[in-house]
Amino acid sequence: MNNTVNKIALVTLIFCTGVQAAPLKKEKPKMTPALEHYTQDLVLGDLWQRPGLSPRDRSIVTLSVLVAKNQNHDLPFYLNRALDSGLKPGEIAELITHLAFYSDWANATAADAAARAVFAERKIDMAQLPPAKPPPLPLDEKKEAARAKGVDENFGKTAPGVVKYTTDALFRDLWLRPGLAPRDRSLVTVSALVANGQVAQVTYHLNRAMDNGLTEAQASEALTQLAFYAGWPNVFSAMPVFKDVFAQRKE
Repeated sequence: MNNTVNKIALVTLIFCTGVQAAPLKKEKPKMTPALEHYTQDLVLGDLWQRPGLSPRDRSIVTLSVLVAKNQNHDLPFYLNRALDSGLKPGEIAELITHLAFYSDWANATAADAAARAVFAERKIDMAQLPPAKPPPLPLDEKKEAARAKGVDENFGKTAPGVVKYTTDALFRDLWLRPGLAPRDRSLVTVSALVANGQVAQVTYHLNRAMDNGLTEAQASEALTQLAFYAGWPNVFSAMPVFKDVFAQRKE
């Protein structure tokens, strides 16, 4: 499975360094006047200017939603916006790779194609490739052993293959890739879970995100960003989980 991770990483990590600055493009005008008004004035003119989350973090949240929900029409605009907001091509490649596991392999493949076109347009140097299998980040063996033990006890007899790959491919490989900081990788994961309505998984991953450095204020503001890009119903379904996690961490 590690070879499979490396193959998709190699495809996506081809876009790593050498970003050529480009003017931030506006989205194409909408046919519906009201939608154009809300897009330009409310979303881009207000939401994206809120101080609670950096433009880079807003880009992480937004790209995570678009990839997780396979919304490729808007990807070029937001990929350019992400690059202009400080997200590196290699980090975008890792985001796409990560979401192959946390949303859908085909979604990640489609996003890879969209990123390839944007990076080519911006003349990003594809010759400067990071290693397909970089030295991993340090692993907290005690914490990982406890996680693996709990999953095995609960589901080892139900789906031993899933349990095996959860440990070997995800937590001992994917999560240790250094091209995306653990805090950002967690933000990608939580955003995708909320976008796809998978609230049962949010408690663990939100706690992991906050252990990795995401603050309560940033997590709260991420929900605000998600409301516009993942929809109010998905966010309202996730808010009780966020509320409980925030409260429990203060006890």
